[in-house]
Amino acid sequence: MSEHTSKQFDVELESIRTHVMEMGGLVEQQITRAIEGLVEGDQNLIERVIEDDHRVNALEMALDELCTQVIAKRQPAAIDLRLISAVLKAITDLERIGDEAKKIAKMAKAIHGGALAVPRVQLSHMAEMAIAEVRNALDAFARMDTDAADAVVRADKQIDAEFKGVMRQVITFMMEDPRTISGGIDIIFVAKALERIGDHAKNMAQYVYYMARGEDVRHNKTPKA
Repeated sequence: MSEHTSKQFDVELESIRTHVMEMGGLVEQQITRAIEGLVEGDQNLIERVIEDDHRVNALEMALDELCTQVIAKRQPAAIDLRLISAVLKAITDLERIGDEAKKIAKMAKAIHGGALAVPRVQLSHMAEMAIAEVRNALDAFARMDTDAADAVVRADKQIDAEFKGVMRQVITFMMEDPRTISGGIDIIFVAKALERIGDHAKNMAQYVYYMARGEDVRHNKTPKA
């Protein structure tokens, strides 16, 4: 590869990284707005999350096309090929995180649009944990930092525990007051969406090991040291 071609390739890889971060930032914004809409009952904010989902989808398709072009044109090897492969996986997880944010917005719309009795369960802490996990996974991905990636994997267990706690609270409300059953189911769907966001962030963190070391740790209980 000539020096000129090598520089062009570096520019293309940097463009890919920049677009991944842009997509990640948009997805993080979607989650934040969906939760704000749920907490505050802001219908305009809720509708904006639902309408902006197409932007996440468009970024995924653009990145997919960009990665495919780079593979075809440059035929990258070793770490560069692992980077592009990991990006293709990561943008799928980011798109699915966007879908979960959209689900939360739709649940918020149902909760605030009807006359349902809704259990008074706090989801803000779980939401903060999920948003932090996405942000930290993106940071680990950008820096190919396996230590930071390991911290994200560990943090996901805390979100899983938080989800179980929310489930227990909601079920208790529903047993004590059957009028809260419909609203309680909506709250469970929101909590499950946050738990799934954590799962997708964990996936992204695990791709860091593949990029940095060529290790696929997705089905291991813990990454190799």
